[in-house]
Amino acid sequence: MPELIVNNLLRRIGRTLLTALGVGLGVATIVALLSVSAGLTQTAAGFIHLGDSDLGVFQSGVSDPTVSVLQTTLVARLQRNPDVAKATPLVLIVGKVPASPSAFVFGAEVHGFFVQRLVFAAGGQPSAGAIAVGDGLAASLHLTPGAKLMVDHHRFTVSGVYHSGVPYEDEGAVLPLAAAQAISGLQGEATTIPVELAPGASTAAATRSIQHEFQGTQVIADPGEAARAGANGALIHSATLVIIIIALILGAISVTNTMAMSVLERQGELALLSTVGWSAPRVAALVIGEGIGVSLLGAAIGLVFGVLGSLALIKLLGAGAYVSPQITAWGLGRGLLVGVSIGVLGGLYPAWRVTRMAPLRGLSRAA
Repeated sequence: MPELIVNNLLRRIGRTLLTALGVGLGVATIVALLSVSAGLTQTAAGFIHLGDSDLGVFQSGVSDPTVSVLQTTLVARLQRNPDVAKATPLVLIVGKVPASPSAFVFGAEVHGFFVQRLVFAAGGQPSAGAIAVGDGLAASLHLTPGAKLMVDHHRFTVSGVYHSGVPYEDEGAVLPLAAAQAISGLQGEATTIPVELAPGASTAAATRSIQHEFQGTQVIADPGEAARAGANGALIHSATLVIIIIALILGAISVTNTMAMSVLERQGELALLSTVGWSAPRVAALVIGEGIGVSLLGAAIGLVFGVLGSLALIKLLGAGAYVSPQITAWGLGRGLLVGVSIGVLGGLYPAWRVTRMAPLRGLSRAA
């Protein structure tokens, strides 16, 4: 039967390819969104462990953790918590580097553990009027110590080039906390407060005690929590679900239409199969098999374009500095599963019509 299915699809190659392309478009969209969503989750993992911290403290109830606002006076109070060893405030500045709009700029206390853990390949730490840049940003903009970098209409001298091992930190820059607060208008405030736990402290216990002591804060220690807390991540997850449903419906309609037309055109052939001993379920399985074959071809096309599309989407959005599409076996598998499901759903009605068709009547129509 597989050989017969392939031959039947090749006989109407134009129709087969057009149907497969329709299925592939839906699968490609699903794969691209799943890849970007996985990339956001990985980015969230880095964001809550800035400076190799154990957890991050954010303002609760905000649409996205990156727009959180906290008073820096919380730092001293946090450090008095028995579960906390160190805490340091950070200000996050996004989209303010004209030469690299996707670069993050971190405002940090020079003596805090975030800056102290940066490894400098050239130059040294940021200071008043000076900015340290990651080696990724330095390479892309050809920056060395002594060069100039604009941040929101403020010109800073590059004090040094560092490496942290976190992609979007290395594609960004670090300013002294006061300079970042002045640029962002957050005097006396921070975006987040990374926390390093005391030896032996439980993450779960520390999370509960911090949130209980500091009302209005949200403690994030798990990448999944960060992705769920962000409006962008939630939007992508919701959009993916909607697109999967739409792809199933539209793809199934497309395959149903193609297979129904094929059944009508091949009534004589299908009736002949019945007269030579093929059972109705076997003939129906042939029709469903052809529908799955078209959808598998579409899924293969969709997987390729989905991978390429995810890379193009990140580039189009200018988010390559902090989000990299994560192509996972599970993401590709879900795209393939949708493709197979489209084939099954699309073949059900034509297959049912075949089982209702009388062999002799089909032969007479073909004649």
